[in-house]
Amino acid sequence: MPKRATSAPEPTPWKLLLWTAVAGIIFGLIGFGEIAENWLRVARNNFHKHPASGDIVIIGIDDKSLREVSNWPWARRKDAQLIDRVSVAGPKKILFDINLSFPSNAVDDDILAESLKRAGNVSLFTRSTRGSTGRTLVRAESGPIPKFSRHAKMALASYRYNYQSAVWRIPYGTMIEGQKIRSFAATLADADGPADATFPVDYSTDVRTIPIYSAVDVLSGRIPTSKLAGKNVIIGTAADVLNDNFFIPGHGRAFGAQVHALGGETLMQGDPTDVPWWLPALLAFGAAVFAMTRKQPQWRYACLGAAIAVLLVVPLFFEARLIFVDVTPSLFILAVTLGALAWRQSKQRGLVNPVSNLPNLNALQAYGPGRKKAIVAARLLNYEEALATLPPSSERKLVEQIVSRLAVGMNNRTIYQGDGGIFAWFADPRDPFGNHLEALHALFRNPARLGKFSVDLSVSFGVEVGSGRSLSSRLASALVAADEAASHGLKWRHHDPETLQDATWRLSMLSQLDQAIDKGEVWVAYQPKLDLATKRIVGAEALARWTHPEKGPIAASEFVAAAEQHNRIGKLTDFVLEQAVGTAARLNRSNGDFGIAVNMSASLMSDKGFVLRLSALLA
Repeated sequence: MPKRATSAPEPTPWKLLLWTAVAGIIFGLIGFGEIAENWLRVARNNFHKHPASGDIVIIGIDDKSLREVSNWPWARRKDAQLIDRVSVAGPKKILFDINLSFPSNAVDDDILAESLKRAGNVSLFTRSTRGSTGRTLVRAESGPIPKFSRHAKMALASYRYNYQSAVWRIPYGTMIEGQKIRSFAATLADADGPADATFPVDYSTDVRTIPIYSAVDVLSGRIPTSKLAGKNVIIGTAADVLNDNFFIPGHGRAFGAQVHALGGETLMQGDPTDVPWWLPALLAFGAAVFAMTRKQPQWRYACLGAAIAVLLVVPLFFEARLIFVDVTPSLFILAVTLGALAWRQSKQRGLVNPVSNLPNLNALQAYGPGRKKAIVAARLLNYEEALATLPPSSERKLVEQIVSRLAVGMNNRTIYQGDGGIFAWFADPRDPFGNHLEALHALFRNPARLGKFSVDLSVSFGVEVGSGRSLSSRLASALVAADEAASHGLKWRHHDPETLQDATWRLSMLSQLDQAIDKGEVWVAYQPKLDLATKRIVGAEALARWTHPEKGPIAASEFVAAAEQHNRIGKLTDFVLEQAVGTAARLNRSNGDFGIAVNMSASLMSDKGFVLRLSALLA
């Protein structure tokens, strides 16, 4: 069987794929899927959650410290005492996450400067208040005063946070006065990276496993020095009232020092790598192209489903190795493709015959290019009788045999199936239909064989070459031509446009007949009855006649038969009876016994009012 004869035709998917690609590019460029991307990353983190290295320790100025030491801000000598206590324990580095960009009491500032000088391994807070444009920073710095900075290094404490106060990316550092300043995270991990470039934070590190000690406990000596020896120590605020609050994805509320620590833990594991969003998007588009070019819907959905599963699962393994992939643009492309396929399939459900999977006549009428083509209709005259003799499951096999014969010599044209043994297709109006249709008619002389059953098939064809009418009207004309061919014993027949006018006349004739009776256009002719023995006219037969003002005389066989067939014979009969009875009465008054016969429809015998009307006329 030809390929196009077994399934519904579908428009080319390239236009849909083009718009999908454009939408996916816009989606990726504007970062529209950032929120969804973040939630997916949080979900993936749960599958490779791991503890912190233990190399980073936080000393927090928490609520307890504020109660037992002093309200904020502390005197700078307290900061100096805290640095001295930590320095005695022998930490690897001390990162002081407290703003020292303004002077305070001169004595206290000198004490803190001396403490920084003694420690020799302190990095002080500096900030870039730049706004963020994508993943790039715009500089406006505030760092420690020179009294402090000459005895310490500087470390960048700025990062971008979103609507949740969640920090997803941290800079490697920035340039200040021609000098590269590393971020807290890069300083903790001794990592280097391009200035003003950022890296993604690995939130699969469990923030609860990063040790955090109260500053007052360190000042009072309650924290053993072994807890701090050889560690990277961050000193920062850890109280809600100090307004250094952030959101840790997958965990909840936390403090800025913990964000720095997680950034440092990320860089300690290795060098985080970003996979450009367009790379998986390109692969997703390739999967969409592959799926859209599959003929079977189940293969299409399987391809798209597999691609979506890969995008959801594979990043899990990548991110466990610090390879971060943005997949929402890719998922968007696949989701749009999947939605478009589902919409097209739901739309086409009403365009396909559920038994044979052939496109139905609704699909034919929706095929726009068909307006310029001829329509050929085939009517299987005994289709219903054939089905009645076959098992219920045999209809599809019967249709397949019919289509296999109709498709001979058709160059893979689409065959449409209607109910009751109707099939149709489009053809070039310049084609020589006669020879082809006669050859197809000859094919149906052989019976269809379905297992042990043998079924004779009778077919006729009708052709509508083309007109300005709708496809549904043209199809109806082709079917009328097929019926006329069958009634005249022909194999096929062209649709005659003049029969369209006749069909319009027949549809309106009965309504015009009632009006014609009232207008006097219908009259009665009398056919005389001759007595051969006496050579005298002894009676007559009343016959209805109709003279139409435009069409002229209408044959009685046409309008009388139509009125009887459609139960509209009553008014016409009453009119003829009234005329005949009146005429008979006049003739009998002057010429004696003269009978007039009126033909009656058998359907009037069941009309109870007819007898009453006839009695009244005779009276």
